[in-house]
Amino acid sequence: MTGPEVLDVARDAIETLLIVSAPLMLVGLIVGVAVSLLQALTQIQETTLVFVPKILAIFLAMLVALPFMADALHSNFIRLTTHIANG
Repeated sequence: MTGPEVLDVARDAIETLLIVSAPLMLVGLIVGVAVSLLQALTQIQETTLVFVPKILAIFLAMLVALPFMADALHSNFIRLTTHIANG
């Protein structure tokens, strides 16, 4: 493989990584901000209060987004294998 081909494969891998991880990261961000806002409004400063809702929300988002994530990873794998097979 030449240098530009390696860069194309690396760019495609980074794009796939961002596409696959974005739904879970956004859910974690939204839940974290919501719990932090709730903590600020009620003046409850418990540091472990954020983790349980965030873990549950990310787990539920993973169950919902898993088919999309698997499809994105599968299509990236197919592109990579055809690129390797074609030389």
